[in-house]
Amino acid sequence: MEEQTADNVRWSVARDIGRIVLDRSDGPHTISLASTAALARAVAEIAAAKPRVVLLTGSGTIFCAGGDIAEMRQHAGTLDVYIDELVGIAHPALLRLSELPVPVVTAINGSVGGGGIGWALCGDFALAAASMKLRTGYAAIGLSPDMGASHFITRRIGSLRARQLLMLSDPIDARRCLDFGLVDEVVPDAELGARAQTLCERLARAPTASMAGIKQLCEGAARRNLHEQMALERSLIEARARSSDASEGVQAFLEKRAPRFSGR
Repeated sequence: MEEQTADNVRWSVARDIGRIVLDRSDGPHTISLASTAALARAVAEIAAAKPRVVLLTGSGTIFCAGGDIAEMRQHAGTLDVYIDELVGIAHPALLRLSELPVPVVTAINGSVGGGGIGWALCGDFALAAASMKLRTGYAAIGLSPDMGASHFITRRIGSLRARQLLMLSDPIDARRCLDFGLVDEVVPDAELGARAQTLCERLARAPTASMAGIKQLCEGAARRNLHEQMALERSLIEARARSSDASEGVQAFLEKRAPRFSGR
């Protein structure tokens, strides 16, 4: 898919890697109605193209500053209606991205706040630039979380610490985010793009259906009992065992060479 651009969002698919870039040239990327609609379109078109991995990142020194406060001010008398419209667009798109049956990598190139946090942490892998700072910000303006922020923060660091971060709205630097477990790796700013690309290329070479099965098993494991989990494991591994990728993986192991997975 050739690169598409709309309302400060760019997206494309090349060499089995889908790429979405939050790209605002005249200031920090913010979550407005227009940019959110563009992001939802990007997710839908990337999903339809069926890449083997998806990368979400930003440009410049800010990944996403959160909600567009200027646009909120324009809807001061009907803020609840405005926010309902906004999340009505954003939430299905964010859910679709996080539930794609392929690995999702986020490369957080700089500061992130508010609703941007949900997008930054929705991936299976979250890489952060050393200059990254995270600030929840919701409580500071009298709101509560949206865009999955409460879910993704809690999933990564637990309920009590998540509540503390969301209640205090204090900025947290990249190293502390790593210590907490909010991100998986901190990379020097100049190396973030290359590190994310290397990881995506590795995941694009992986057996795609196996990656989907891993996501399905791990995401719901806490809600299933052992009997249910093992029943799903059995069903999925039997399906994978019938795939050409499984045949290739076994043959490559016996021949002591790297496998060449086709994604089927």
